[in-house]
Amino acid sequence: MAVFIVVSCLNPTFRDVVTKPDNIPIVGMLFLVVFFTWLAVHKMVINDRLIDQGLDVENKKEAKELVFTWPDLVFSEFICAIIAWCVLLVWSIVLKAPLEEPANPVETPNPSKAPWYFLGLQEMLVYYDPWLAGVVFPTLIVVGLILIPYIDINPKGNGYYTFKERKFAITSYLFGFLILWILLIIYGTFLRGPNWNFFGPYEVWDLHKLEVLKNINLSEYLFRSTGLNGGKLPDNPIVREGLGIVLVIGYFVYGTILLQKKWMKDMYEKMGKPRFYILAGLLLSMGALPIKMVLRWLINLKYIVAIPEWFFNI
Repeated sequence: MAVFIVVSCLNPTFRDVVTKPDNIPIVGMLFLVVFFTWLAVHKMVINDRLIDQGLDVENKKEAKELVFTWPDLVFSEFICAIIAWCVLLVWSIVLKAPLEEPANPVETPNPSKAPWYFLGLQEMLVYYDPWLAGVVFPTLIVVGLILIPYIDINPKGNGYYTFKERKFAITSYLFGFLILWILLIIYGTFLRGPNWNFFGPYEVWDLHKLEVLKNINLSEYLFRSTGLNGGKLPDNPIVREGLGIVLVIGYFVYGTILLQKKWMKDMYEKMGKPRFYILAGLLLSMGALPIKMVLRWLINLKYIVAIPEWFFNI
């Protein structure tokens, strides 16, 4: 990744985007995410090998060597605080603060981007209505994190790194964090330019770039493309969006049944119905985002269910 960034900086457009004061911390964050993900997996591999040999994991060995909070821990924290202070001091001197002119109500920045930690949500707004991307999904993220200790009944892997004993938990977490969050932040930071259009890594951010909106709803595919009802959309929203409603309900109902009967049968028997159904709902909601993104990219699908008269779009 470092070689790619250094070589790509030979391109002036890529260099301007990556070295922008707002984006430099995000570039640093990428390296930190990669490093700490590798470090965690590295420790998992070591402990899994020790477990296979019937030996104590690393953390249990280290737990036997206890130290006092004062002065050992406090001294280490003090040194870390001094180092962080020095880094921030040099940072503030070398890098120009990303301050702009006073806000002007008649001139909106283009592109108008949220802070980096909200860019994932802003990117989700491309594929979902605000009530879903801005309210429902963030709520599910927070509630899901709160429910983890009550849903997870696996006593293994408590206090030490391991993958073999926590395959499902670690895989689902990494998918949600790296793919559905970090990747969306990268996408929204480096690949979204003026008018929130998509720009390649070396493509000039042209303010006048126009992209033809070809996105159409599922009901339009059904009636206008096939000629049903004379190619006209029914006035009744339930009739018009009936297929989409059935597909959305079927996705959650049939998806839960597949998880229960086939893919996660053993987990269902161990967890019981209440815990498993909550887990299945969270997993299917998490999987809905990449499905909707792929459908938008492949067939320009805008909404599966589009009832604007009720402000209800999925």
